[in-house]
Amino acid sequence: MRIKTQDYNEVTVIKLQGEMDAELADKLQNAMTNLISSNKKGIVIDMGDVGFISSEGLERLLWARDYSNENLCQLRIAGLDENCEKILELTRMENEFDRYTEVAEAVKSFA
Repeated sequence: MRIKTQDYNEVTVIKLQGEMDAELADKLQNAMTNLISSNKKGIVIDMGDVGFISSEGLERLLWARDYSNENLCQLRIAGLDENCEKILELTRMENEFDRYTEVAEAVKSFA
């Protein structure tokens, strides 16, 4: 379970790798807190290498959305695979996030 960040001007991409469980969710929360405190205007969570989202992972994604909104930072999610899309659908959370198929498309949406 890894997490990497890459900046594109005022937008940062957080690339998650592994299952979105409690451990990866903690790492995501720490990264989000640090980025938003540094006044990032936009964040893309790249989930292209995530094959599963646990209930804890779903909770943290909702936290990330809310925390971003509270701090005037826009959040996008990109690269969800079929399994993760299905998890969002089954939990009725598919409309809770701005989702994009490709990371580049999500980054460009901030322009």
